[in-house]
Amino acid sequence: MATVPEVLGRIAGTPGPAAAERCQMCAIEVDDAHRHVVDLDSRRLMCVCRPCYLLFTGQGAGLRFRAVPDRYLSFPGFTLAPGRWADLEIPVGLAFFFRNSALGRTVAFYPGPAGAAESELPLGTWDTVLADNPALTEPTPDVEALLVRVPDRGDPTCHLVPIDACYELVGRLRRVWRGFDGGHDARAELDGFFDTLTRRSRPVDAGAPT
Repeated sequence: MATVPEVLGRIAGTPGPAAAERCQMCAIEVDDAHRHVVDLDSRRLMCVCRPCYLLFTGQGAGLRFRAVPDRYLSFPGFTLAPGRWADLEIPVGLAFFFRNSALGRTVAFYPGPAGAAESELPLGTWDTVLADNPALTEPTPDVEALLVRVPDRGDPTCHLVPIDACYELVGRLRRVWRGFDGGHDARAELDGFFDTLTRRSRPVDAGAPT
């Protein structure tokens, strides 16, 4: 079973064993495009083959494991009131928010030189962000997140993404991170990631039901 740091290490290109990747449930060999499930007890991402993945795709499938879906949405009308990001006390312009079902609340993580760091999220402020943006689709607990980017220039953006995409991004940024804010290479990595994300995401109308 792979821990999140181990998964991030593979994503970031850290040299690993030459042995083929194997499903962490049935041990069959899997390719680089394999899917993930979340172990809700240990909060770990597990690399799995497609048959094992499909076992946990139903809403009520499994009490311990949950398949990470492949849903990508964007919210063109997303807004942040002045000072709202500062109120969230996140030191960089990027974070992902998801509901941790074991804790029964939303948690937030942001990238840094050591990987994903958890924010001491002021829950009232995040609730205000949600209230300001009623078109936001609620992520599936534990396996989907709202990924928010607040660039130095331009408008903030928000996407609903699979949780493993968030950790993939954190791993890519960790590989090139320099200084406090990541530096030029990290910003270029972010731009490339979000260009791909924008093309992949289905826009959600501000008037559409959530």
